[in-house]
Amino acid sequence: MNAVELATELTVAWLGNQNNRVNAEEVPAFLRTMHATITELAGGNAPEVAAADPATSEAEFTPAVSVRKSLGSKDHIISLIDGKPYKTLRRHLSSHGLTPEEYRERYNLRPDYPMVAPNYSEARRQMAHKIGLGAKGRAAKSDAAATPAPSPARKPRAKASAS
Repeated sequence: MNAVELATELTVAWLGNQNNRVNAEEVPAFLRTMHATITELAGGNAPEVAAADPATSEAEFTPAVSVRKSLGSKDHIISLIDGKPYKTLRRHLSSHGLTPEEYRERYNLRPDYPMVAPNYSEARRQMAHKIGLGAKGRAAKSDAAATPAPSPARKPRAKASAS
């Protein structure tokens, strides 16, 4: 089997996976990359893949949905990468090798673009409040102010006589 056939079969298998969403325009570039990788791994000289200029790299990161639509629901945030809803984007971004800052930069988002859905964040806040997370420090300070300090002199206890 030659490199072109192998690259084609791998590309078809990758496209057949329902978890991968790809536009039809992206398939030829993916096939070229797959072929170059297979040729390189086989020890041959990989054909030169066209160097991506800034205009091409910008077109490569077109959002799956608009920013407005991504924030359209309080229950989830829709990822600009794949168009799927998530309660929190951090794990999803890390699976794509991105930090929240890189994600915001890639799609020209504002620095305050949320990474967690509002309702999910509120539910977590209420749960933390209910179980008392973060209250230990405040409670200790208020208890110290409310209770007077113990007196330094203590009365000696009377010894019980054994009769």
